[in-house]
Amino acid sequence: MSRQPTETPKGALEGIVLAILSGRPAYGYEITASLRDQGFADIVEGTVYALLVRIERRDLVDVEKVPSGKGPPRKVYSLNARGREYLEEFRRTWSFLTERLEQLHKGGK
Repeated sequence: MSRQPTETPKGALEGIVLAILSGRPAYGYEITASLRDQGFADIVEGTVYALLVRIERRDLVDVEKVPSGKGPPRKVYSLNARGREYLEEFRRTWSFLTERLEQLHKGGK
């Protein structure tokens, strides 16, 4: 059974969203659009919003409500110090895994 290239391993999307937020604060729709621009075409807003709730509960982001020209205020998420630490650990883990997979792909130990 073949997986879609846009399917991400468990936990990866969280790190990717934190990486997006490391560049600048954003609200849910902006994050979803950024993911789609990066090639994650199958990502739906509901998935992103559920993830944002989880990372907010884990205190990895700061949230500011900003007035919207249309409808209720938007929640704008920005990476805080704890989120930056988590993101660095995520990057170290994924770098390690990527290096090992590349070695295996090349037939090395």
